[in-house]
Amino acid sequence: MAKPKKKMKLMAYLKTGPTAMHSGAWRHPATQLSDIFAPERYEHIARVLEAACFDGCFYADTLGLPDIYKGSYDTYLHYGGQISYLDPVTILPIMARVTKHLGLGATLSTTFHHPYHLARLLASLDLLSSGRACWNVVTSTTDFEARNFGMKDLPAKDLRYDRGDEVVEACCALWDCWEEGAMIMDKEEGLFIDPGKVRYANYQGDYVSTRGPLSIPRSPQGRPVLMQAGSSPRGREFAARWGEAIFASAAGTANFVALYNDIKGRMDKYDRPPEHCAILPSMNVVVGETDSIAEEKAEYLNSLVSPELSLATTSAMLGADISKTRDEKEFVAAAGHQGHGGSADRVFQIMAAEKISFAEAARRPRNMVVGSPTTIADYMQEIFEAGGGDGFVLMPNLFPVMFEEFGRMVVPELQRRGLFRTEYAGRTMRENLRS
Repeated sequence: MAKPKKKMKLMAYLKTGPTAMHSGAWRHPATQLSDIFAPERYEHIARVLEAACFDGCFYADTLGLPDIYKGSYDTYLHYGGQISYLDPVTILPIMARVTKHLGLGATLSTTFHHPYHLARLLASLDLLSSGRACWNVVTSTTDFEARNFGMKDLPAKDLRYDRGDEVVEACCALWDCWEEGAMIMDKEEGLFIDPGKVRYANYQGDYVSTRGPLSIPRSPQGRPVLMQAGSSPRGREFAARWGEAIFASAAGTANFVALYNDIKGRMDKYDRPPEHCAILPSMNVVVGETDSIAEEKAEYLNSLVSPELSLATTSAMLGADISKTRDEKEFVAAAGHQGHGGSADRVFQIMAAEKISFAEAARRPRNMVVGSPTTIADYMQEIFEAGGGDGFVLMPNLFPVMFEEFGRMVVPELQRRGLFRTEYAGRTMRENLRS
């Protein structure tokens, strides 16, 4: 019997606000602003993504207002920068109520949160969603976040990952405190929970410890799907050990292939089969009925961008004020322990590919994939079949329009080519990711 053709996986990157990866999109006439704090906004995007058969979504989250650029948050506030308004954990149960298959992810930091709190929160979401919880595991990347939790600045990256390993280990120990079937709930026998199927975790590490057990039974998945985005050598090691979905950022197919092979190659030491980790390159699309229509839409969208906000956004992602850094050496010194490694890698890759300076590369906006459904499907198929990813993370510009148009126009083209599912195969998010 022939092996079924491998299918792409699709995840959606979301924010609890009108601005995500395109800093001008909130100004577009099609962007809704009045419903930022309305449950209906989140119900709608959940339905849109499930109708398009996305594996899941996750809410990116930053625990504070970015003030790296010029030492102030004024630019972010004035021009409508990417800010996390609502706590994503409050949004996901709303989305679970109107869907049956869509995976639901929250970004939660191992640097600032204790494992007992994390384990209980995520097990609760997995139970309420019938096995669709996802944890985007981050170690956090900015000093302004650290200061909101009483720290002077972030610990070194390797130390953050060392703590992150322990936090995930402790969460897993807590999730395993309850065996399957511990809740008997037998009224006749008077037995509610079998104590013999509940045990202490007794986890003790160098950074965190927890006794347990959790006050919540084993959830449908046992533990949530673990998502991660680290791209430094230490981050890739963390991804290889824990990641079931990797949010990958790079410039060009060759760099995606190199990242893919590196992370998959590290998994063997952790006795993990490569197919248990879906590596998902990020992309941002503008879809039109024709290439020329899409290009016109993209040109108008880009005209709404504030150059000042673009500098502030890039500064927040890189962890250094790029208005004051002229070269790579100055950038490294200014960033210290801050910054998203994937964003820095993308800048360095652009420098190498285009033979331009750090300052020029850092100011280059993130590329959008612009074109007809056929053009966008061609782009995705090239990376997918070249071995650069198991699917993609879609990052929005116009919200929710980009996802609506992608689901209506691009998904049918991917399905026609046999590259993407036409219906969900699994019961839980993990089952769908591995199907």
